[in-house]
Amino acid sequence: MDDLLIARSLFGTTMAFHIIFATIGVGLPMMILAAELLYQKTKDVDYVVMAKRWTKTFAVLLGVGIPTGTIAGVQLSLLWPGFMEVIGRVMPLPFQIEIYAFFIEALFMSIYVYAAERIAPWMRITSLILVALGALGSAVLITNVHAFQGTPTGFRYENGQFLDIDPWAAFFNPSFFVTAIHVALSAYVVGAFVVGSVAAFKMMRNEYGSRIYKFHQKALMVSLVLGGIFAFLTAINGHESAQYLHEYQPEKLAAAEGLFETQSHAPLAIGGFTDRETESVKWGIEVPWALSFLAGNSFDTVVVGLNDFPEELWPPLFIHTLFNVMVGIGSLLILISIAGIIWRKLLKKDRFPKFFLWILVLAGPMAVAAIEAGWIFACTGRQPWVIYRILSTAESATTATNLGILFILFIAVYVILGIAVVFVLLYFFRKNKEIDDIKRAEEKYVRLFGSNS
Repeated sequence: MDDLLIARSLFGTTMAFHIIFATIGVGLPMMILAAELLYQKTKDVDYVVMAKRWTKTFAVLLGVGIPTGTIAGVQLSLLWPGFMEVIGRVMPLPFQIEIYAFFIEALFMSIYVYAAERIAPWMRITSLILVALGALGSAVLITNVHAFQGTPTGFRYENGQFLDIDPWAAFFNPSFFVTAIHVALSAYVVGAFVVGSVAAFKMMRNEYGSRIYKFHQKALMVSLVLGGIFAFLTAINGHESAQYLHEYQPEKLAAAEGLFETQSHAPLAIGGFTDRETESVKWGIEVPWALSFLAGNSFDTVVVGLNDFPEELWPPLFIHTLFNVMVGIGSLLILISIAGIIWRKLLKKDRFPKFFLWILVLAGPMAVAAIEAGWIFACTGRQPWVIYRILSTAESATTATNLGILFILFIAVYVILGIAVVFVLLYFFRKNKEIDDIKRAEEKYVRLFGSNS
Protein backbone atom coordinates (compact mmCIF):
# COMPACT_ATOMS: atom_id res chain seq x y z
CA MET A 1 0.00 0.00 0.00
CA ASP A 2 1.32 3.45 -0.88
CA ASP A 3 1.05 6.28 1.63
CA LEU A 4 -1.97 7.87 -0.05
CA LEU A 5 -3.91 4.60 0.10
CA ILE A 6 -2.91 4.11 3.74
CA ALA A 7 -4.05 7.66 4.57
CA ARG A 8 -7.39 7.05 2.88
CA SER A 9 -7.77 3.67 4.57
CA LEU A 10 -6.90 5.07 7.99
CA PHE A 11 -9.40 7.91 7.78
CA GLY A 12 -11.99 5.65 6.17
CA THR A 13 -11.66 3.12 8.99
CA THR A 14 -12.02 5.88 11.56
CA MET A 15 -15.18 7.19 9.92
CA ALA A 16 -16.63 3.69 9.41
CA PHE A 17 -16.27 3.08 13.16
CA HIS A 18 -17.38 6.54 14.24
CA ILE A 19 -20.41 6.62 11.95
CA ILE A 20 -22.04 3.76 13.85
CA PHE A 21 -22.07 5.71 17.11
CA ALA A 22 -22.79 9.05 15.43
CA THR A 23 -25.79 7.67 13.53
CA ILE A 24 -27.30 5.85 16.50
CA GLY A 25 -26.54 8.98 18.53
CA VAL A 26 -28.90 10.92 16.24
CA GLY A 27 -31.57 8.23 15.95
CA LEU A 28 -31.80 7.16 19.58
CA PRO A 29 -32.84 10.58 20.98
CA MET A 30 -35.76 10.51 18.56
CA MET A 31 -36.80 7.11 20.00
CA ILE A 32 -36.42 8.40 23.57
CA LEU A 33 -38.57 11.42 22.72
CA ALA A 34 -41.23 9.17 21.16
CA ALA A 35 -41.30 6.96 24.27
CA GLU A 36 -41.56 9.99 26.56
CA LEU A 37 -44.44 11.43 24.50
CA LEU A 38 -46.26 8.09 24.61
CA TYR A 39 -45.79 7.95 28.38
CA GLN A 40 -47.13 11.47 28.89
CA LYS A 41 -50.15 10.62 26.70
CA THR A 42 -51.00 7.13 28.00
CA LYS A 43 -49.34 7.09 31.45
CA ASP A 44 -48.21 3.55 30.60
CA VAL A 45 -45.06 3.08 32.69
CA ASP A 46 -43.56 0.76 30.08
CA TYR A 47 -42.85 3.76 27.88
CA VAL A 48 -41.05 5.74 30.55
CA VAL A 49 -38.97 2.64 31.35
CA MET A 50 -38.07 2.44 27.66
CA ALA A 51 -37.03 6.09 27.73
CA LYS A 52 -34.86 5.51 30.79
CA ARG A 53 -33.12 2.43 29.43
CA TRP A 54 -32.54 3.95 25.99
CA THR A 55 -31.15 7.05 27.70
CA LYS A 56 -28.57 4.92 29.53
CA THR A 57 -27.63 3.28 26.23
CA PHE A 58 -27.31 6.68 24.59
CA ALA A 59 -24.95 7.85 27.34
CA VAL A 60 -22.65 4.86 26.82
CA LEU A 61 -22.62 5.27 23.04
CA LEU A 62 -21.97 8.99 23.41
CA GLY A 63 -18.94 8.11 25.52
CA VAL A 64 -17.46 6.34 22.49
CA GLY A 65 -18.80 8.68 19.82
CA ILE A 66 -17.09 11.72 21.33
CA PRO A 67 -13.51 10.34 21.31
CA THR A 68 -13.87 8.74 17.87
CA GLY A 69 -15.25 12.02 16.52
CA THR A 70 -12.29 13.83 18.07
CA ILE A 71 -9.92 11.34 16.45
CA ALA A 72 -11.58 11.99 13.07
CA GLY A 73 -11.12 15.73 13.52
CA VAL A 74 -7.45 15.35 14.40
CA GLN A 75 -6.90 13.03 11.43
CA LEU A 76 -8.45 15.58 9.08
CA SER A 77 -5.75 18.06 10.06
CA LEU A 78 -2.88 15.57 10.10
CA LEU A 79 -3.72 13.45 7.04
CA TRP A 80 -5.41 16.02 4.80
CA PRO A 81 -3.70 19.41 5.33
CA GLY A 82 -4.48 20.57 1.79
CA PHE A 83 -8.18 19.92 2.33
CA MET A 84 -8.23 21.65 5.71
CA GLU A 85 -6.54 24.72 4.24
CA VAL A 86 -9.44 25.13 1.82
CA ILE A 87 -12.02 24.42 4.51
CA GLY A 88 -10.36 26.91 6.87
CA ARG A 89 -10.54 29.63 4.24
CA VAL A 90 -13.94 28.94 2.69
CA MET A 91 -16.05 26.62 4.87
CA PRO A 92 -15.32 27.17 8.59
CA LEU A 93 -18.91 27.84 9.68
CA PRO A 94 -20.13 24.23 10.16
CA PHE A 95 -17.23 23.38 12.47
CA GLN A 96 -17.77 26.56 14.49
CA ILE A 97 -21.54 26.18 14.84
CA GLU A 98 -21.32 22.44 15.58
CA ILE A 99 -19.71 23.20 18.94
CA TYR A 100 -22.90 24.95 20.07
CA ALA A 101 -25.12 22.14 18.76
CA PHE A 102 -23.15 19.62 20.80
CA PHE A 103 -23.32 21.92 23.84
CA ILE A 104 -27.13 22.03 23.59
CA GLU A 105 -27.32 18.25 23.23
CA ALA A 106 -25.08 17.56 26.24
CA LEU A 107 -26.67 20.22 28.46
CA PHE A 108 -30.27 19.14 28.01
CA MET A 109 -29.45 15.44 28.14
CA SER A 110 -27.90 16.13 31.55
CA ILE A 111 -31.07 17.93 32.61
CA TYR A 112 -33.23 15.02 31.47
CA VAL A 113 -31.04 12.36 33.09
CA TYR A 114 -30.55 14.05 36.45
CA ALA A 115 -33.78 16.05 36.84
CA ALA A 116 -36.45 14.13 34.91
CA GLU A 117 -38.38 13.35 38.08
CA ARG A 118 -38.00 16.86 39.49
CA ILE A 119 -39.33 18.85 36.54
CA ALA A 120 -42.75 19.19 34.91
CA PRO A 121 -43.72 16.89 32.02
CA TRP A 122 -43.55 19.70 29.46
CA MET A 123 -40.01 20.48 30.63
CA ARG A 124 -39.01 16.83 30.21
CA ILE A 125 -40.35 16.83 26.66
CA THR A 126 -38.71 20.19 25.90
CA SER A 127 -35.38 18.86 27.16
CA LEU A 128 -35.61 15.82 24.89
CA ILE A 129 -36.62 17.94 21.88
CA LEU A 130 -33.51 20.05 22.41
CA VAL A 131 -31.38 16.92 22.82
CA ALA A 132 -32.74 15.56 19.54
CA LEU A 133 -32.22 18.92 17.80
CA GLY A 134 -28.67 19.21 19.16
CA ALA A 135 -27.77 15.70 18.02
CA LEU A 136 -29.32 16.31 14.61
CA GLY A 137 -27.63 19.70 14.32
CA SER A 138 -24.20 18.20 15.00
CA ALA A 139 -24.69 15.56 12.31
CA VAL A 140 -26.12 17.95 9.73
CA LEU A 141 -23.40 20.56 10.25
CA ILE A 142 -20.55 18.09 9.85
CA THR A 143 -22.32 16.48 6.89
CA ASN A 144 -22.56 19.91 5.30
CA VAL A 145 -18.80 19.81 4.82
CA HIS A 146 -19.30 16.64 2.79
CA ALA A 147 -22.06 18.37 0.80
CA PHE A 148 -19.66 21.25 0.07
CA GLN A 149 -17.07 18.77 -1.20
CA GLY A 150 -19.56 17.60 -3.84
CA THR A 151 -20.96 21.02 -4.78
CA PRO A 152 -18.32 23.63 -3.81
CA THR A 153 -19.61 27.19 -4.01
CA GLY A 154 -19.01 30.53 -2.31
CA PHE A 155 -15.63 31.34 -3.87
CA ARG A 156 -13.64 31.63 -7.08
CA TYR A 157 -10.50 29.55 -7.57
CA GLU A 158 -8.02 31.12 -9.97
CA ASN A 159 -4.29 30.51 -10.33
CA GLY A 160 -4.15 28.69 -7.00
CA GLN A 161 -5.90 31.55 -5.18
CA PHE A 162 -9.29 31.57 -3.42
CA LEU A 163 -11.09 34.79 -4.29
CA ASP A 164 -14.47 36.39 -3.48
CA ILE A 165 -15.02 34.08 -0.52
CA ASP A 166 -18.58 34.02 0.84
CA PRO A 167 -18.81 31.58 3.80
CA TRP A 168 -22.62 31.65 3.89
CA ALA A 169 -22.88 30.84 0.19
CA ALA A 170 -20.49 27.95 0.81
CA PHE A 171 -22.58 26.87 3.80
CA PHE A 172 -25.83 26.84 1.80
CA ASN A 173 -24.27 25.03 -1.14
CA PRO A 174 -26.63 23.42 -3.70
CA SER A 175 -26.64 19.96 -2.10
CA PHE A 176 -26.92 21.12 1.53
CA PHE A 177 -30.64 20.52 2.06
CA VAL A 178 -30.83 17.25 0.11
CA THR A 179 -27.83 15.82 1.97
CA ALA A 180 -28.95 17.10 5.38
CA ILE A 181 -32.43 15.61 5.03
CA HIS A 182 -31.02 12.28 3.84
CA VAL A 183 -28.64 12.08 6.80
CA ALA A 184 -31.40 12.93 9.28
CA LEU A 185 -33.94 10.47 7.90
CA SER A 186 -31.47 7.61 7.54
CA ALA A 187 -30.20 8.15 11.09
CA TYR A 188 -33.76 7.90 12.40
CA VAL A 189 -34.20 4.67 10.43
CA VAL A 190 -31.08 3.20 12.04
CA GLY A 191 -32.12 4.32 15.54
CA ALA A 192 -35.56 2.73 15.16
CA PHE A 193 -34.40 -0.58 13.72
CA VAL A 194 -31.51 -1.01 16.17
CA VAL A 195 -34.01 -0.67 19.01
CA GLY A 196 -36.35 -3.04 17.17
CA SER A 197 -33.61 -5.64 16.81
CA VAL A 198 -32.98 -5.69 20.55
CA ALA A 199 -36.71 -5.84 21.28
CA ALA A 200 -37.23 -8.76 18.87
CA PHE A 201 -34.30 -10.64 20.37
CA LYS A 202 -35.64 -10.12 23.89
CA MET A 203 -39.08 -11.34 22.80
CA MET A 204 -37.52 -14.61 21.66
CA ARG A 205 -35.64 -14.95 24.94
CA ASN A 206 -38.71 -14.47 27.15
CA GLU A 207 -41.86 -16.49 27.56
CA TYR A 208 -44.73 -15.48 25.29
CA GLY A 209 -47.27 -13.36 27.14
CA SER A 210 -44.98 -12.58 30.08
CA ARG A 211 -44.59 -9.05 31.44
CA ILE A 212 -41.17 -8.66 29.82
CA TYR A 213 -42.41 -10.06 26.50
CA LYS A 214 -45.22 -7.47 26.37
CA PHE A 215 -42.79 -4.70 27.33
CA HIS A 216 -40.52 -5.47 24.39
CA GLN A 217 -43.49 -6.02 22.10
CA LYS A 218 -44.51 -2.41 22.69
CA ALA A 219 -40.96 -1.24 22.00
CA LEU A 220 -40.90 -3.27 18.79
CA MET A 221 -44.12 -1.74 17.50
CA VAL A 222 -42.84 1.79 18.18
CA SER A 223 -39.72 0.87 16.22
CA LEU A 224 -41.64 -0.60 13.29
CA VAL A 225 -43.96 2.38 12.96
CA LEU A 226 -41.27 5.04 13.20
CA GLY A 227 -38.69 3.02 11.27
CA GLY A 228 -41.16 2.37 8.45
CA ILE A 229 -42.18 6.03 8.19
CA PHE A 230 -38.60 7.30 8.09
CA ALA A 231 -37.47 4.54 5.70
CA PHE A 232 -40.23 5.54 3.27
CA LEU A 233 -39.29 9.22 3.56
CA THR A 234 -35.64 8.30 2.98
CA ALA A 235 -36.61 6.56 -0.26
CA ILE A 236 -38.44 9.68 -1.44
CA ASN A 237 -35.42 11.80 -0.58
CA GLY A 238 -33.26 9.32 -2.51
CA HIS A 239 -35.12 10.37 -5.66
CA GLU A 240 -34.07 13.98 -5.01
CA SER A 241 -30.50 12.82 -4.39
CA ALA A 242 -30.41 11.11 -7.80
CA GLN A 243 -31.55 14.34 -9.45
CA TYR A 244 -28.85 16.29 -7.63
CA LEU A 245 -26.22 13.81 -8.86
CA HIS A 246 -27.57 14.10 -12.40
CA GLU A 247 -27.13 17.86 -12.28
CA TYR A 248 -23.93 18.26 -10.28
CA GLN A 249 -21.97 14.98 -10.38
CA PRO A 250 -23.05 13.15 -13.55
CA GLU A 251 -20.09 10.75 -13.61
CA LYS A 252 -20.98 9.57 -10.10
CA LEU A 253 -24.55 8.78 -11.18
CA ALA A 254 -23.25 7.00 -14.28
CA ALA A 255 -20.87 4.86 -12.21
CA ALA A 256 -23.60 4.11 -9.68
CA GLU A 257 -25.74 2.66 -12.47
CA GLY A 258 -22.97 1.23 -14.66
CA LEU A 259 -24.00 3.49 -17.55
CA PHE A 260 -21.23 3.96 -20.13
CA GLU A 261 -23.05 5.56 -23.06
CA THR A 262 -24.94 8.86 -22.89
CA GLN A 263 -28.58 8.25 -23.73
CA SER A 264 -32.19 9.17 -23.17
CA HIS A 265 -34.61 6.51 -21.94
CA ALA A 266 -31.70 5.16 -19.89
CA PRO A 267 -32.35 1.90 -18.01
CA LEU A 268 -31.98 1.45 -14.26
CA ALA A 269 -29.68 -1.46 -13.37
CA ILE A 270 -30.64 -3.41 -10.25
CA GLY A 271 -28.09 -5.84 -8.82
CA GLY A 272 -25.18 -7.36 -10.72
CA PHE A 273 -21.73 -5.86 -11.03
CA THR A 274 -20.13 -3.43 -13.47
CA ASP A 275 -17.86 -5.04 -16.05
CA ARG A 276 -15.31 -2.60 -17.49
CA GLU A 277 -14.40 -4.84 -20.41
CA THR A 278 -17.92 -5.23 -21.79
CA GLU A 279 -19.08 -1.82 -20.50
CA SER A 280 -22.20 -3.34 -19.01
CA VAL A 281 -23.75 -4.50 -15.75
CA LYS A 282 -23.49 -8.27 -15.61
CA TRP A 283 -26.14 -10.35 -13.88
CA GLY A 284 -28.20 -7.24 -13.21
CA ILE A 285 -31.89 -6.61 -13.87
CA GLU A 286 -32.57 -3.64 -16.13
CA VAL A 287 -35.71 -1.57 -15.70
CA PRO A 288 -36.23 0.18 -19.06
CA TRP A 289 -36.26 4.00 -19.04
CA ALA A 290 -36.31 4.15 -15.23
CA LEU A 291 -32.93 5.91 -14.76
CA SER A 292 -33.95 8.77 -17.06
CA PHE A 293 -37.16 9.23 -15.11
CA LEU A 294 -35.29 9.05 -11.80
CA ALA A 295 -32.79 11.68 -12.95
CA GLY A 296 -35.17 14.18 -14.50
CA ASN A 297 -38.81 13.10 -14.00
CA SER A 298 -39.04 12.35 -17.69
CA PHE A 299 -38.27 9.30 -19.81
CA ASP A 300 -36.69 11.66 -22.35
CA THR A 301 -34.07 12.88 -19.86
CA VAL A 302 -30.58 12.45 -21.28
CA VAL A 303 -28.28 10.78 -18.73
CA VAL A 304 -24.56 11.30 -19.31
CA GLY A 305 -22.48 8.12 -19.52
CA LEU A 306 -18.97 7.43 -18.26
CA ASN A 307 -17.46 7.48 -21.75
CA ASP A 308 -18.05 11.23 -21.91
CA PHE A 309 -15.40 11.70 -19.21
CA PRO A 310 -11.67 10.89 -19.19
CA GLU A 311 -11.21 7.47 -17.58
CA GLU A 312 -8.82 8.86 -14.97
CA LEU A 313 -11.74 10.92 -13.63
CA TRP A 314 -14.11 7.97 -13.32
CA PRO A 315 -15.21 6.98 -9.82
CA PRO A 316 -14.46 3.35 -8.88
CA LEU A 317 -16.93 1.13 -10.69
CA PHE A 318 -17.65 -0.92 -7.55
CA ILE A 319 -19.80 1.93 -6.24
CA HIS A 320 -22.63 0.32 -8.26
CA THR A 321 -22.59 -2.51 -5.71
CA LEU A 322 -22.52 -0.09 -2.77
CA PHE A 323 -25.45 1.80 -4.24
CA ASN A 324 -27.43 -1.41 -4.63
CA VAL A 325 -26.68 -2.48 -1.04
CA MET A 326 -27.90 0.87 0.29
CA VAL A 327 -31.08 0.98 -1.82
CA GLY A 328 -31.79 -2.74 -1.44
CA ILE A 329 -31.61 -2.72 2.35
CA GLY A 330 -33.66 0.46 2.55
CA SER A 331 -36.40 -1.09 0.43
CA LEU A 332 -36.32 -4.28 2.50
CA LEU A 333 -36.72 -2.30 5.73
CA ILE A 334 -39.84 -0.64 4.34
CA LEU A 335 -41.31 -4.05 3.50
CA ILE A 336 -40.41 -5.42 6.95
CA SER A 337 -42.18 -2.50 8.64
CA ILE A 338 -45.28 -2.86 6.50
CA ALA A 339 -45.42 -6.62 7.12
CA GLY A 340 -45.03 -6.19 10.88
CA ILE A 341 -47.70 -3.48 11.13
CA ILE A 342 -50.18 -5.43 9.00
CA TRP A 343 -49.61 -8.60 11.04
CA ARG A 344 -50.07 -6.85 14.38
CA LYS A 345 -52.63 -4.13 13.67
CA LEU A 346 -54.72 -5.26 10.72
CA LEU A 347 -54.68 -9.02 11.15
CA LYS A 348 -54.77 -8.59 14.96
CA LYS A 349 -52.15 -11.29 15.49
CA ASP A 350 -50.59 -11.11 18.95
CA ARG A 351 -47.55 -13.22 18.17
CA PHE A 352 -44.98 -12.83 15.39
CA PRO A 353 -43.69 -16.03 13.73
CA LYS A 354 -40.22 -16.95 14.91
CA PHE A 355 -38.69 -16.58 11.45
CA PHE A 356 -40.04 -13.02 11.27
CA LEU A 357 -38.57 -12.22 14.68
CA TRP A 358 -35.20 -13.37 13.34
CA ILE A 359 -35.65 -11.05 10.36
CA LEU A 360 -36.35 -8.22 12.80
CA VAL A 361 -33.23 -9.10 14.80
CA LEU A 362 -31.20 -8.78 11.60
CA ALA A 363 -32.93 -5.55 10.57
CA GLY A 364 -30.84 -3.39 12.92
CA PRO A 365 -27.45 -4.64 11.65
CA MET A 366 -28.77 -4.35 8.10
CA ALA A 367 -29.71 -0.71 8.70
CA VAL A 368 -26.19 -0.02 9.98
CA ALA A 369 -24.74 -1.82 6.93
CA ALA A 370 -26.85 0.40 4.66
CA ILE A 371 -25.48 3.51 6.36
CA GLU A 372 -21.91 2.24 5.93
CA ALA A 373 -22.51 1.43 2.25
CA GLY A 374 -24.14 4.81 1.72
CA TRP A 375 -21.26 6.76 3.22
CA ILE A 376 -18.62 4.79 1.33
CA PHE A 377 -20.62 5.29 -1.85
CA ALA A 378 -20.93 9.04 -1.21
CA CYS A 379 -17.24 9.59 -0.50
CA THR A 380 -15.68 7.05 -2.87
CA GLY A 381 -18.02 8.11 -5.66
CA ARG A 382 -16.50 11.60 -5.53
CA GLN A 383 -13.02 10.28 -6.29
CA PRO A 384 -10.51 11.29 -7.53
CA TRP A 385 -11.60 14.61 -6.02
CA VAL A 386 -11.64 15.61 -2.38
CA ILE A 387 -13.32 18.87 -3.44
CA TYR A 388 -15.11 18.22 -6.69
CA ARG A 389 -13.16 19.53 -9.70
CA ILE A 390 -11.19 21.88 -7.42
CA LEU A 391 -8.80 19.80 -5.32
CA SER A 392 -7.76 16.19 -5.91
CA THR A 393 -7.38 13.67 -3.11
CA ALA A 394 -3.68 13.22 -3.93
CA GLU A 395 -3.01 16.98 -3.75
CA SER A 396 -4.73 17.34 -0.37
CA ALA A 397 -2.99 14.43 1.38
CA THR A 398 -0.10 14.67 3.82
CA THR A 399 3.44 14.14 2.56
CA ALA A 400 4.31 12.17 5.71
CA THR A 401 5.39 8.58 5.21
CA ASN A 402 5.43 5.40 7.30
CA LEU A 403 1.73 5.61 8.13
CA GLY A 404 1.32 1.84 8.32
CA ILE A 405 2.15 1.57 12.03
CA LEU A 406 -0.31 4.37 12.79
CA PHE A 407 -3.00 2.52 10.84
CA ILE A 408 -2.43 -0.69 12.81
CA LEU A 409 -2.46 1.13 16.16
CA PHE A 410 -5.72 2.90 15.44
CA ILE A 411 -7.37 -0.35 14.38
CA ALA A 412 -6.30 -1.80 17.73
CA VAL A 413 -7.85 1.20 19.51
CA TYR A 414 -11.15 0.71 17.69
CA VAL A 415 -11.23 -2.99 18.48
CA ILE A 416 -10.70 -2.21 22.18
CA LEU A 417 -13.39 0.49 22.14
CA GLY A 418 -15.83 -1.78 20.36
CA ILE A 419 -15.32 -4.61 22.85
CA ALA A 420 -15.53 -2.17 25.77
CA VAL A 421 -18.85 -0.64 24.71
CA VAL A 422 -20.44 -4.07 24.24
CA PHE A 423 -19.12 -5.22 27.63
CA VAL A 424 -20.38 -2.09 29.42
CA LEU A 425 -23.86 -2.34 27.90
CA LEU A 426 -24.17 -6.04 28.67
CA TYR A 427 -22.91 -5.52 32.23
CA PHE A 428 -25.26 -2.62 32.91
CA PHE A 429 -28.41 -4.29 31.61
CA ARG A 430 -27.64 -7.58 33.31
CA LYS A 431 -27.54 -5.71 36.61
CA ASN A 432 -30.58 -3.59 35.76
CA LYS A 433 -33.30 -5.93 34.53
CA GLU A 434 -36.39 -4.67 32.76
CA ILE A 435 -38.64 -6.01 35.52
CA ASP A 436 -36.68 -4.07 38.16
CA ASP A 437 -37.16 -0.80 36.29
CA ILE A 438 -40.84 -1.56 35.71
CA LYS A 439 -41.39 -2.17 39.45
CA ARG A 440 -39.58 1.08 40.30
CA ALA A 441 -41.76 2.95 37.82
CA GLU A 442 -44.95 1.47 39.30
CA GLU A 443 -44.02 2.36 42.89
CA LYS A 444 -44.54 5.85 44.23
CA TYR A 445 -41.67 7.86 45.70
CA VAL A 446 -39.03 5.65 44.05
CA ARG A 447 -36.76 7.36 41.57
CA LEU A 448 -36.54 5.60 38.22
CA PHE A 449 -33.98 7.71 36.40
CA GLY A 450 -31.72 7.97 39.42
CA SER A 451 -31.40 4.20 39.76
CA ASN A 452 -28.00 3.17 38.45
CA SER A 453 -27.27 0.06 40.47
